[in-house]
Amino acid sequence: MGELGAVEILLAEDSEADAEMTMRALKKNKVTNNVVWAQDGAEALDYLKRQGRFAARPNTLPRLVLLDIKMPRVDGIEVLRAMKADEALRTIPVVMLTSSAEERDIVETYELGVNSYLVKPVEFERFVDEVARAGCYWTLMNKVPYHA
Repeated sequence: MGELGAVEILLAEDSEADAEMTMRALKKNKVTNNVVWAQDGAEALDYLKRQGRFAARPNTLPRLVLLDIKMPRVDGIEVLRAMKADEALRTIPVVMLTSSAEERDIVETYELGVNSYLVKPVEFERFVDEVARAGCYWTLMNKVPYHA
């Protein structure tokens, strides 16, 4: 199992504009400067499991995963399912940060063990505020188990 380390947040988001807004909101509100952006679910899983281009990365785990649902190759629900089935990854808090307000997505992600489900607001200021509050809570206030 990995240790909690340098990367505070793994952001899995296929929209470059949404990813940039999320990272700016986190940095602007001094939540963290240590964000890794995975452009789809397959890349997020490679990062978490230290595979592919991430095979040589340090053996650390992020404190939080911000996960979009609708992504190419592997969607967010499949990433969540894989994380919660993996002994080394299941305790990492996962927040769905998505445009989908569909009840079936909300129900399915909670059944799989998501920690929180946030629908992205359309207005930029509300988006920045919600991302900052979520990031602050999950990375600074929430206590997570330490894996040695």
